[in-house]
Amino acid sequence: MTDYARAREVAEQARETEWTRPSFGRQLFLGDFRLDLVHPAPRLTEEAVKKGDDFLRALRRFLQDKVDPALIERTARIPDEVVKGLGAIGAFGMTIEEEYGGLGLSHLYYSKALQMVASYSPALSALLSAHQSIGVPQPLRLFGTPEQKQRFLPRCAAGEISAFLLTEPDVGSDPARLGTTAVRDGDAYVIDGVKLWTTNGVVADLLVVMARTGAKISAFVVEADSPGITVERRNAFMGLRGIENGVTRFHQVRVPADNLIGREGQGLKIALTTLNTGRLSLPATCAGAAKWAAGIAREWGTARVQWGRPIGEHEAVAGKIAFIAATAYAVEAVVDLCSRLADDERNDIRIEAALAKLYGSEMAWRAADELVQIRGGRGYETAESLHARGERGVPAEQMLRDLRINRIFEGSTEIMHLLIAREAVDAHLSVAGELIDPKAGIRAKGRAATRAGGFYARWLPSLLAGPGQLPSSYAEFGPLAQHLRYVERTSRKLARSTFYGMSRWQGRLEHKQGFLARIVDIGAELFAITAVCVRAQEDGAELGRRPYELADAFCRQARVRAEALFDRLWDNTDSADVRLTRRVLEGRYAFLEDGVLDPSLDGPWIAAQRPGPSEAEDVHRHVR
Repeated sequence: MTDYARAREVAEQARETEWTRPSFGRQLFLGDFRLDLVHPAPRLTEEAVKKGDDFLRALRRFLQDKVDPALIERTARIPDEVVKGLGAIGAFGMTIEEEYGGLGLSHLYYSKALQMVASYSPALSALLSAHQSIGVPQPLRLFGTPEQKQRFLPRCAAGEISAFLLTEPDVGSDPARLGTTAVRDGDAYVIDGVKLWTTNGVVADLLVVMARTGAKISAFVVEADSPGITVERRNAFMGLRGIENGVTRFHQVRVPADNLIGREGQGLKIALTTLNTGRLSLPATCAGAAKWAAGIAREWGTARVQWGRPIGEHEAVAGKIAFIAATAYAVEAVVDLCSRLADDERNDIRIEAALAKLYGSEMAWRAADELVQIRGGRGYETAESLHARGERGVPAEQMLRDLRINRIFEGSTEIMHLLIAREAVDAHLSVAGELIDPKAGIRAKGRAATRAGGFYARWLPSLLAGPGQLPSSYAEFGPLAQHLRYVERTSRKLARSTFYGMSRWQGRLEHKQGFLARIVDIGAELFAITAVCVRAQEDGAELGRRPYELADAFCRQARVRAEALFDRLWDNTDSADVRLTRRVLEGRYAFLEDGVLDPSLDGPWIAAQRPGPSEAEDVHRHVR
């Protein structure tokens, strides 16, 4: 078996293969616009709303009174008193049930809290989300035993910090290469290996560690002060300068067998299932950043005057402000809808959460980039420098730097495209997969042909017409009805395009990553349009026409982007680019590099993993 086939097999084994609950996203990619699954959006109980609002008020007061975001940026440290203060108001237990000492907030209010924190100090939001969304609390809530929950969740709720350790120096998105091992030894496992980019790892009290147990991967809760654990260094980054992210080495670390989460071999499944809702934390932080950018763009667009007019009145700048404002409303609408679906628990939201992460991280980055452009030289200047010379210290360049990691965190944009595409074509592969599988025998292909014939005989005719062609459809949405009709029509077009791609490339489709990425991006735009329309209709009851105006602007922008993506499905340079890249990698065009100097510091591309305990500086643990 090739390395690629082995990696693919590992990823397939970790997938959730059943669809026991309805999924708006899955049906959207199949050309079935199920608006009824998201409209009206589920509502929280009055008790849950009151609990959430009370916490948001306490959080706002704490941030304004006790947190200096400029200090965190300047020193690249979150002060100990800030961490302790967050623990005192319950911020480390937002998602943990009250019976374990947590606040038991809904997903919706957890998202709102992260939005607020991210708008003020992105490093703080990274601390809180890494602890609760992928750290110890979420895996234990989903897969932990009652005894494990009782042992660890109260500690997490009280302010002990947790971290999630999967990535290794030579392992990013390819878990088949995982090198950390956990070997059973009596009533314990012995863990050896190195983990890289352990967010919160430098200060963590508890760790979720992914390690290989034989041929498969398992998950463990590990005490961070266990003998044999060394935090070798604290990494420094382009942004999020206050995060405690490091390299962690395990040498003969004994972990009680009772600390195994779930069963042996369930590690990747636990990680992926945790991320089904855990991924919502990143788009929530992106929504907070985009909303902040909208406010700065509005104020600066009025205050800055050039050629006798505020710059916001010049078309070149007005287009950017319109994009920022509309995008901020859309990203928040997507997060809001996904969070409420997660609270409702009646839908499978694995595709929706992944779309939210993909869309939020990309669009918020673009919004921040446009804000820097609008601000001009002041956008490139640091907030501290601006303030030192007597101007308002707007951290636009910092927000741009801080947002950049979200396109990499918890699944890069490229990996998210492939992950979502795999789920989007799951219905096709379940009925016709053996037809395009070169390893399938004649008998298996015959059975698959029979299944596929029945499925496509029913499915393909359903893509020809629908309510999106009727002028009266979705009339309850008023001026936004036209956009929902567009989503319905376009979802069928998207499904037809996917089918054409499968017919054309068959088993090679999985390697047509440019095509698949565009399919996913079109689906993301359609999902965002839907979320915005649902949100605007709800907001309109209180705010009148204003939400409709924002939503209409966003939908028009999104439709232009979607149509451009459709054009590029079949008219692109993908094949030529692949050929050119192969030649670049072979060194054919190395003459391009003549006349420049490389300022990189010496060292291997990937650090070698040294056996045994490290002699490097032990920075373990920055005591809180």
